Amino acid sequence: MCAVLGVSPSGYYAWRGRPLITPQVEANRALRARIRLIHAESHGRYGSPRVHHALRASGERVGRNRVIRLMRRDQLRGRPRRRFRVTTAADPTATAAPNRLRQHFHASAPNRIWTADITAIPTAEGWLYLAVLLDLYSRRIVGWAVQSSLDTDLVCAAWAMASARRAPRRGLIHHSDRGCQYTSARYQTLLSRHGVVWSMSRRGNCFDNAPTESFFRTLKVELATEVWPTRQTADHAIGDYIEGFYNTRRLHSSLNYLTPAAFEAHAAVA
Repeated sequence: MCAVLGVSPSGYYAWRGRPLITPQVEANRALRARIRLIHAESHGRYGSPRVHHALRASGERVGRNRVIRLMRRDQLRGRPRRRFRVTTAADPTATAAPNRLRQHFHASAPNRIWTADITAIPTAEGWLYLAVLLDLYSRRIVGWAVQSSLDTDLVCAAWAMASARRAPRRGLIHHSDRGCQYTSARYQTLLSRHGVVWSMSRRGNCFDNAPTESFFRTLKVELATEVWPTRQTADHAIGDYIEGFYNTRRLHSSLNYLTPAAFEAHAAVA
């Protein structure tokens, strides 16, 4: 048999003496199972950087290149970013506040700076509009609301959730674009009662509110649905994503791969 196959008898017996599954193969098999689980729990949203940090956070000592190699072997990848068009309807008669942030998107503690914005979610029944308030300290969504019409009620509902949850002190900076919802007398009166300091982006400059724009891009990519069948299904999916994943489970690179909830808890302990 060895002569027919062109191998030496010593090589054949050495092969027979080796275990069929090496420790390295077994270790990779177990690691691939953990990678598949992390990827599945993120609903396919995590690429290799977040999978790697999730493994390290669980105590697994593993290199980034090894994670990349094993994810490629199992054809696992994160969801790619897409480009979205953002539009803002400004009130030409309204007086805009100065831009107090000037693209310095850092806060020294929670409830010091909140950024606000609105985006549109397509459904088969028509547009669904989502308004959010994001705490710059932890990138946590502290308030949000959805409705089928793009009016001031939307941003007021998001503020009502955020203020009830966080009870911000006077002096909180509220940063938004110059959309008519934010410059409306009703919204400004509502926030003025809480001693809010206003800040607004420059006209037509989406980079002045980059963290909130980034959240909207992340949400649309990671929900990965082009058009929802109904507004209700979109509403439920958005709520599950924000409360059940983004705030509490999603690892953020800007937070040293902690979740917003864990980042706030870690800071409170420190």
